Amino acid sequence: MQIAAQQLPAVEYPETDEMGEHEVQWFVTVMLSGLLMRLFALNNVVAHVAGNQFFYWREGDPKAVRAPDLYVILGLPQSIPYRATWHTWEGHRPDFALEVASSGTWRKDYDDAPDDYAAMGCTELVIFDPGATARSRRRVRWQVFRNVRGRGFVRVEASAGDRVYSRVLKAWLRVVNPGPFAQVRIATGPRGDTLLPTDGEHARAEGLRAAAEAQRADTEARARADVEQENARLRAELDALRRGLPPPR
Repeated sequence: MQIAAQQLPAVEYPETDEMGEHEVQWFVTVMLSGLLMRLFALNNVVAHVAGNQFFYWREGDPKAVRAPDLYVILGLPQSIPYRATWHTWEGHRPDFALEVASSGTWRKDYDDAPDDYAAMGCTELVIFDPGATARSRRRVRWQVFRNVRGRGFVRVEASAGDRVYSRVLKAWLRVVNPGPFAQVRIATGPRGDTLLPTDGEHARAEGLRAAAEAQRADTEARARADVEQENARLRAELDALRRGLPPPR
């Protein structure tokens, strides 16, 4: 007698938990995602930048999940169709992730995030805490976690400074306007002293450059016209002198 194969119930992997986020997380990640896309385009790096999608890392277990505030998957084009969720067992996991610690749940971000990203196979995690101050005993502005051979996924840097270096991004993350209006910018150079301009800043700089170039060209054209006019006057005077005529007025 043939026994029918047991039909296992399908596992549902939710696309959202219907939870909101603090406004500062939105502003930080929106600006930074645009800057990362610009950085990769300038350096001809193929990468996919997004945020707030669920990454599931254990097939059949919908509780093994986390939604990075921002993530980067190297080698995956930005132009792929939008994804609702990611399943790491299908081959894609974040090479870089940023978590912006919120004022109400910062302990959970500090305690749970490193283990979650280690489990999903993330290469580098940066936790940015905009609420950390010089008086904070446990909270710190920056924490950087990486996979270190022989040690696993460990914290390699904790800093109250204004910048940290990302090996995955090959650039610096630098906080601007610390406090309730904090921004995280991309910076380049040996010590991260050069801020990568946003698209808007680049457009304004190009507009100013074009205006300056137009003004310079106009000034040069006026100068050439004045020289030509003066040369014409001198030629006319010389011609009059040769003919014994009074100089033209």
